[in-house]
Amino acid sequence: MKSYKDLDIYNLGLCLFYRTHKVSLQLPNYELYELGSQLRRSSDSVATNIVEGYGRRRYKQDFIKFLTYSHASNLETLCHLEKLVSLYPDLSSEMILLQNEYDQLGAKIFSFLRYVENNWNKFE
Repeated sequence: MKSYKDLDIYNLGLCLFYRTHKVSLQLPNYELYELGSQLRRSSDSVATNIVEGYGRRRYKQDFIKFLTYSHASNLETLCHLEKLVSLYPDLSSEMILLQNEYDQLGAKIFSFLRYVENNWNKFE
C-alpha cells in the first residue's frame, strides 16, 4: 500500500461523502445549516480521519485513534441520516440507501481497525 488512496475504506468513504453532500443540499433551507450541516461534516470526517490516520501510521496508537474517529464519525452520520429519514419522508429513499452503505462502511472500518491493531508492523 503506497497511499491512503489504496484503501477501500477511504474510497468508499469519499464516494459516500459526495453522495451525502448532494442529498443534504435537497433539504429545506432552514435545515441546510442545522442538521444538514452536521450531516455534511460528519460524513466528511469519515474519510478525512482515515487520511489523517494513514499520515500518522508510523505511530500505532495514532493510526488506531484516527481510525476510531473515522468509525465514530460513521456512526454519527448514521444517526443524522436516521433523524432525517423520519423528518423528511420525501427524501427518505436515498437516505435509507445511504444508511445501508454507511452500515457496510462502518463494518469495513472496524475490520480494518482490528487488522491494524494486529498487523501494525506491516504499515511501517
